[in-house]
Amino acid sequence: MKQLVVTADDFGMSLEVNEAVEAAHRDGILTGASLVVAGDAAEDAIRRARRLPTLAVGLHLALFGARAAAPGRSPLAPDGVNLGESPVRTGIAMMLSARARAALRREIAAQADAFRRTGLGCTHLDGHWHCHQHPAVLPLALAAAASLGARAVRVPHETGAFSRAAAGQGGVARPAQSLAHAPLAALMRRAARARGFATNDHFFGKVDAGAITLPLLLGMVAALPAGVTELGLHPARPGWSGSGPHAPPPHWRQDEELAALTSPDLRAALARHDVRLARWDEIA
Repeated sequence: MKQLVVTADDFGMSLEVNEAVEAAHRDGILTGASLVVAGDAAEDAIRRARRLPTLAVGLHLALFGARAAAPGRSPLAPDGVNLGESPVRTGIAMMLSARARAALRREIAAQADAFRRTGLGCTHLDGHWHCHQHPAVLPLALAAAASLGARAVRVPHETGAFSRAAAGQGGVARPAQSLAHAPLAALMRRAARARGFATNDHFFGKVDAGAITLPLLLGMVAALPAGVTELGLHPARPGWSGSGPHAPPPHWRQDEELAALTSPDLRAALARHDVRLARWDEIA
């Protein structure tokens, strides 16, 4: 069986993202969204989630490139409001600094508490820029997911063969990315399954983040392997990209992602290739 979980990241980061999530779920193939609990539009996202009972909502753990949930200055949030913008600097600090790891524990606990206060059921956990795969973060993220009742965790590993087949092009970038992240993916699967979490077997959307167009999705559906694949995207209405704090790169084509998710051609392709849409809580 081919199952496809379709997740929108950054739910709660902006109204433009929230509007796209609702439209892609109501009128398209989106099955889930990952909530940034300290995002500028988090309250709006929570209200939308409450009126969309079939939308699977999980925690989008953010450790850089977003607002902090834990109060006060820390190595992760030097100004006491915003988490740092550099994944590399934050990742190194978490490996080398006891103060940074203490701040990491506080931030994850604060985000889990904030999600708990929403009253929403938590179906899954993933990470902003896949931060949850960091070795210092992973055990804390799994503990937070368990405390929220989530039973599934994203493994953001896009294999080279699948990626090339979906994109319809060769080159070395896709297999090189896959090889570089394979050890982390194996560690994540072992750790998640040891704690009883379900994981996706395959992932798509890492190499082409911000530029997942309809032709690319049609190629992905045609190349979809057996098992559970997660498609991770960042749809948004026009107006947010490149403006405001923590906005994505200005060259991202998020409105095209929304258009692709709501295309009748995509739904027809899923039917033609016998692909079943699934929620995170349906694979757990």
